Amino acid sequence: MDKDLLTAIEEIKKETEKMKALADFPSMEEKIAELSDLSLKEGLWNDPQKAGKLMKELDGLKKDLESFKSVDKEAVSFFEMARMYADDESFRDELLKEAEKISSEIRGINIKLQFNDPSDSNGAIVTLHSGAGGTEACDWCQMLLRMYTRWCERRGYEFKIIDMIAGDEAGLKSVTFEVGGRFAYGYLKSETGIHRLVRISPFDSNKRRHTSFASCDVIADLGEVAELEIKDSDLRIDTYRASGAGGQHVNKTDSAVRITHLPTGVIVACQNERSQHQNKARAMQLLQARLVALEEDKRKDQTQRRYDGMGQIGWGHQIRSYVFMPYQMAKDLRTGYETGNINAVMDGEIDGFIEAYLTYGQNEK
Repeated sequence: MDKDLLTAIEEIKKETEKMKALADFPSMEEKIAELSDLSLKEGLWNDPQKAGKLMKELDGLKKDLESFKSVDKEAVSFFEMARMYADDESFRDELLKEAEKISSEIRGINIKLQFNDPSDSNGAIVTLHSGAGGTEACDWCQMLLRMYTRWCERRGYEFKIIDMIAGDEAGLKSVTFEVGGRFAYGYLKSETGIHRLVRISPFDSNKRRHTSFASCDVIADLGEVAELEIKDSDLRIDTYRASGAGGQHVNKTDSAVRITHLPTGVIVACQNERSQHQNKARAMQLLQARLVALEEDKRKDQTQRRYDGMGQIGWGHQIRSYVFMPYQMAKDLRTGYETGNINAVMDGEIDGFIEAYLTYGQNEK
């Protein structure tokens, strides 16, 4: 049997055994049966929030079990196909291609199975801020927004902009958006940090090379779940006219809302909803989520990392570098993972970075 094919088969076997050890199919089936029984109980929807949470958990478990079993069947079929055609040179490339596909699917599942933070299965709230670099940094901030938008499209996640501040000349000073979908936070939390860009500036008539920075902060979207009591006296609420980038969709009323939490200095804003009341309600949810994240970081002694560290969006703080010139490469400075296909990365193909970070995190524990 071809050496590369043999290596691929061993890799799939190893990842499959790891998946079965982590997944515990019998326990998952028992949990699904238990939740299914509860979903049929009379009066369940008397408490819509509780019922919705139960149905969401049930649906997620069913989808997970289905995907786990599906990829397991794919692996079994591949082993049989490899046994039958291992010595047929004309099938070698096809077998190796199929092996890589199955290995990638199982690796992704194994990462998901190792999520142990209760918030990992939630949606995510992502905030991008331009940093050192002026107009260049604002343009870079908008490029990152496009990258994450494309990633969401590839994943089938819902994407919605909550608040946006346009740059003075081009790009964005900041943007906050929500990503809806199971495990969105689990995956995107790896993106928290400073992202550095090196390229020939399209805004420089002398075509000089520029370095720009933008920060990415990711917190779990807690929705309407209330975990912290917030005093009205601790809040400063400002209203202003909402508008999109480039002056589009300008409102004639002050419907946008900005809330400042005075004790911590945390600021949130929302302008995408139809009314001031809706914007205020969503902004309060964002504030709740940020304060919960802050409290969690305090418990983990990481407040410096998330908030103070974010204050210096420049040299020495980056987690990833994206180089367009003099060569092309995107490299994560935490894991060492890199790729030369910078165009694919900017088009949303960042799963390699995410999986490398999550795998690295598990290995560090």
